[in-house]
Amino acid sequence: MPEFRFSLADLPAETETLRREVRAFLSETLPGYSASKRAASWGGYDAAFSRKLGERGWIGMTWPKTYGGHEQSALERYVVLEEMLAAGAPVSAHWIADRQSGPLMLRFGTEAQRRQFLPKIARGECFFSIGMSEPDSGSDLASVRTRAERHGNGWRVNGTKLWTSNAHLNHYMIALLRTRPNDAGSKHAGLTQFIVDLKSEGLTIRPITDLSGRKHFNEIVFRDVFVPDEMRIGNEGDGWRQVSSELAFERSGPERYLSAIALLLELIRIAGKSPSERAAAEIGRLVAHLATLRRMSIALAHMLDAGEDPATEAALVKDLGTTYEQEIPEIAQRLLDIEPSETSTDEYARTLAYLMQFVPSFSLRGGTREVLRGIIARGLGLR
Repeated sequence: MPEFRFSLADLPAETETLRREVRAFLSETLPGYSASKRAASWGGYDAAFSRKLGERGWIGMTWPKTYGGHEQSALERYVVLEEMLAAGAPVSAHWIADRQSGPLMLRFGTEAQRRQFLPKIARGECFFSIGMSEPDSGSDLASVRTRAERHGNGWRVNGTKLWTSNAHLNHYMIALLRTRPNDAGSKHAGLTQFIVDLKSEGLTIRPITDLSGRKHFNEIVFRDVFVPDEMRIGNEGDGWRQVSSELAFERSGPERYLSAIALLLELIRIAGKSPSERAAAEIGRLVAHLATLRRMSIALAHMLDAGEDPATEAALVKDLGTTYEQEIPEIAQRLLDIEPSETSTDEYARTLAYLMQFVPSFSLRGGTREVLRGIIARGLGLR
């Protein structure tokens, strides 16, 4: 019977020099960064900050130098990501392009696409969104209905994409489109990925207000949007296979257990050096879970560095990480009698208020629990 392939290992000792460098940079660049700001974590958008990271060589770290990268290891990249997330740095602008759009183009894109987009991404000048989800498709990506039909030297696109983060701010989106009808054959066939210019004629972006009153999600409507064939990624019909490999990058990183770290740190700060027995037990359990998830995530980084595809293990880390992060606000409320409020002068109250509104989305982004557990079951030969 198949088994999980976690081979636990530490980060190389030489990465500690890089870690100190990143911490010094963050201390200088984000002085006095409050806990309530850190709570946004990788949801914080700051294009100028992304350009500064690009100047330091901390975007596209593992990519070939030919395309603006720095040919460093996945483990060095992991250290940079971990420090950014622990500090709650506003990395959202370049996050998707660095994490999955760039690697997708490296693996499946054309030479022209790599040369056009990757150097700009690595400089922190070109930002991408994900175009997978659609209305009424729920978590079933294979049921997407947005159509791309042949038109001259390109494709005409009609349909709608939903929950597209930062599309109103970013430059491009990699969209999963149906290029052949979803007929009696496999619904996974006939899907293709395209790079879509978010300023294309016929494309309408409508911001969606979330529970916290913020607008970072979007609905994108395509009405006869023309996409040149040179913007197609990979072969026509190979979209499902490509998306499956892309999602391993989305589900395996330290963002899967550090999205609520600002609240945990605030909880530790308030509990102090002499916490109650109950607080010590609850905080101790949270820290132990954090350490375990970190070891599992580092194991995935080693696998990615070795060129492996840890799709099953990544789904497990994402599922466990989501459950962990959604527990933190609940435990914090039980331990401290402090009312959450975004208008409070108390940092803990503001941080708690933000995350209470935001954590419900953690079990949606990157795949719902049901989808992830289906992937895990298939990977273990249980279905």
